[in-house]
Amino acid sequence: VQLQASGGGLVQAGDSLRLSCAASGRIFSNYAMAWFRQAPGKGRDFVAAISWNGDSTYYEDFAKGRFTISRDGAKRVFLQMNSLKPEDTAVYYCAADLRGRAGPLALIDDYDTWGQGTQVTVSS
Repeated sequence: VQLQASGGGLVQAGDSLRLSCAASGRIFSNYAMAWFRQAPGKGRDFVAAISWNGDSTYYEDFAKGRFTISRDGAKRVFLQMNSLKPEDTAVYYCAADLRGRAGPLALIDDYDTWGQGTQVTVSS
């Protein structure tokens, strides 16, 4: 399974963006998935996660009330980001757990498959 993230860009503070993550390859079932982000010079941080069937979600505190994670079956996961702030500037990565756990899962080590990242830049 390969993951392809898209939808990033340069926006102003207060704007919205919708990130997409498309899965390709031999997909046999739904997987728990998540979004992480990495700002320049910092580690990779958890943003939001969704369970294998989409029934459960989990957010980092900074994402609560502004970001929404959703999925479209097995092949696409989205991150709707509203009221963006300059501190949201980062490369955003989608991730999948192919080991079959239900999720949502919030740790980097929970995920074994990663997309290439999409840059989000928020200007003040």
